This record gives sequence, C-alpha cells and structure tokens, in this order.
Amino acid sequence: MAEQNVLLREVLGAGLRHARTEQHRTLREISSAARVSLGYLSEVERGQKEASSELLAAICDALDVELADLLIDAGTSLRAEETVSPVVVAAARSGHSGRLAAA
Repeated sequence: MAEQNVLLREVLGAGLRHARTEQHRTLREISSAARVSLGYLSEVERGQKEASSELLAAICDALDVELADLLIDAGTSLRAEETVSPVVVAAARSGHSGRLAAA
C-alpha cells in the first residue's frame, strides 16, 4: 500500500478547526469576523481549499491566534510525518496541536 502524504492545506485546516472548536466558536462566527464565506471557511478547515496568506491572516485574527504559531505547528506536523509512526500523522490530520491549544 502506497503511503499518502499529508498536504499543507490539510494540516493548516486542521489547526484552524482545532483552534475554533477549542474556543467553542462556530464556523458562522469566525466566517463573519474574518469576512469570508462560511462555505469557503469550511472547505479551508477540511483541507479542500488552499487559503491565501491574507485569508489565513484574517482567520487567525478572528480566532486570536498568531499566524506564525499556526505555521510553526503545521511545519512540525509535516516534519513528524516524515519521521514517526502513522499514529502521529493521524493526530496531525485531526488537528491536535499543543501550541494552538494553549492559544
């Protein structure tokens, strides 16, 4: 069975969704605050759309999360995929992130 790589957009989306759900906020709240359509935000969170840096910044502002922290966590998750078991990759896909959880 071929190994499937995790994409940056998937990891970023998972991090955004994790931050939002940790704050007990809805897609509607964040989409309104970030001035992005609810459907598009949902697709970004699910890793189906690759958001621009401007859009990521707006979503992070709406979540009161540092864009740099989101990117650092995404890089760490992607690096982990290269060196650890599939269990860690699955955790990265589900959006478990220590840095964002603390934000």
